[in-house]
Amino acid sequence: MRKNAWAVMALACTLSGCGGQASPNTGNETATDSTLDHPSDVRTIQTGSVTATWIQDNAGEKLMPRTLFAQAPDALIDSLSLQNGIPSTVSTFWVETQGIRILFDTGLGAPDSRLLPCLESLGVSPADVRYVFLTHFHGDHIGGLMKGDSVAFPQAEIHAARTEYDAWMKMPEGQKNQVAKTMEAYQDRLHLFEFGDTLPGGVVALEATGHTPGHTVFQAGKLLVVGDLMHGVALQKEHPEICASYDMDAETAIATRKRILQYARDNHLTMAGMHFPAPAFITE
Repeated sequence: MRKNAWAVMALACTLSGCGGQASPNTGNETATDSTLDHPSDVRTIQTGSVTATWIQDNAGEKLMPRTLFAQAPDALIDSLSLQNGIPSTVSTFWVETQGIRILFDTGLGAPDSRLLPCLESLGVSPADVRYVFLTHFHGDHIGGLMKGDSVAFPQAEIHAARTEYDAWMKMPEGQKNQVAKTMEAYQDRLHLFEFGDTLPGGVVALEATGHTPGHTVFQAGKLLVVGDLMHGVALQKEHPEICASYDMDAETAIATRKRILQYARDNHLTMAGMHFPAPAFITE
């Protein structure tokens, strides 16, 4: 895709707040629900040796508008009863694997964001967050990294794809302001990885480009954190050829969506998606 097209889509997504393959794991791990007394916007599952907690960042109901999926025929939308929108969330995930705990994405950082209160409900303070892995740099994924002009997680090491970082740094000033400010605030603790790298906790960073230039899916055992692979699960899970307008490179996003969905099915993985409907886990 041409650079100026990437830039135009980047601006649109920022303003709207949109949102190497690892070897298959073997074994018969299943996802086990353990909600206990957590609030309704927190849900914990165990899949194999990995413990994953979904945290809903958005307050209240969220519906992705039908207009976001302009390619979808009206007849299909009507058949799925999605005329009024597609159930969704803005989600993050708190994951424990191989003895370390990782926060995947940080939500919007809006005044009513639920990330910090939900972490507190789990007994986790901002200073307890030592690792943050970012799927990509849209505002509803990096917004929670900052609290005003200060970092929200003073001890956190930030891990992001070099491809994503390089692409955003080349964008015009007005489009990369939030990204540049955030990355600069964490510059002493920013780690850029290549697709296929194994990160702390044995987490593998998988190439999942298309939504953004460096969009990343993370695999921890039988858990697959898929970021913005799908904005409208009720539509896109069975129709991966349909893109949300937030996808910067539609052709690549479609190929990625099909590949990752098939990979999850083939390996019986549990997907955790940042815009999946509550509780944002799907086990294939």
